[in-house]
Amino acid sequence: MIRKATVEDVKKIQKLINYYAKHEKMLPRSLNELYESIRNFFVYTEGKNIYGCCALNVDWEDLAEIKSLAVAPLRSRKGIGSKLLLECLKDAKALKVKRVFALTYVPEFFKEFGFEMIKKEDLPHKIWSECIKCMYFPNCKEIALMREL
Repeated sequence: MIRKATVEDVKKIQKLINYYAKHEKMLPRSLNELYESIRNFFVYTEGKNIYGCCALNVDWEDLAEIKSLAVAPLRSRKGIGSKLLLECLKDAKALKVKRVFALTYVPEFFKEFGFEMIKKEDLPHKIWSECIKCMYFPNCKEIALMREL
């Protein structure tokens, strides 16, 4: 089942995200950051367990970002990531966002959903508002992709 995340989910979301961060597959997230952005998250659950998460963060009047898309290794390649991404895209459309982007180490996944590679420089608001605070800036290896809605 996919549902909006609650504050009770934060520690499980962090554990899932930071599992991949330890393997250098995505950026780590602090508990503080997750609590502050919990309203942006969707989770995939089975019973009380969380096996996937994804967030939609609105960055500007016409631009949003897909963030922290992660699926537990035991549940990967079963369509959970696709469902979470589609839920975030549906949410973006409901909010009347015109473009959605992602910064990722796995661009192939996003390309399957109509995202196209762009230069990070095409995202100046993002770069100067959040990326500049990242420990990997300016040598980040994430790939930027964009999709028009």
